Amino acid sequence: MVSEEERDGILRELNHAVSLLVEYMDPALIPEVGSNIVYALPGAKDPANVAGVFGRIVNLKDRVHPVGEIGFGASDHIARVALTAMRFEPAVRSAANIRFSEGTVELLKNLLFEVCEFDRTKEPAGVKTMDWGVAFCCKEGVPDAIVDRGAIGKEPMIRILGEDPERVARNIIKLSGRIKNTTL
Repeated sequence: MVSEEERDGILRELNHAVSLLVEYMDPALIPEVGSNIVYALPGAKDPANVAGVFGRIVNLKDRVHPVGEIGFGASDHIARVALTAMRFEPAVRSAANIRFSEGTVELLKNLLFEVCEFDRTKEPAGVKTMDWGVAFCCKEGVPDAIVDRGAIGKEPMIRILGEDPERVARNIIKLSGRIKNTTL
């Protein structure tokens, strides 16, 4: 059983990470569908135990803007990324999504991030893409970033993973500091 104090701590840490993104993230890293950043309770098994930003984080007039408040159950998609990663490494409880570009993938590699990629065309029938794709990339350890080149009707995306949301936010901010000189 998780205490109310523990839940409040998760929300505080996530709120701090979101404030860092608002202040320092380059809005060019926000995908068309919006970004989200999540933080799971220790031992979480479902999205109800993962905090995120309701309504996502969007690019509003070239500024990073969280649409809604932070709370548990705010994300299904990015929550499943964190939950799947936790099956392989329980300490990795945070994830976020950012815009895909070849330039960003190269920057990640140049910054010595461990990057893994999955191919949606190899996805088995009857599974959710994020569950399968993240598991595919975590077999030999959870990478810092997972690249998904998308599919018909699915925006390409990069997911950043880490032990906590501040680490995830700071990795996104590192990228933000470098993309000024790169074509996304």
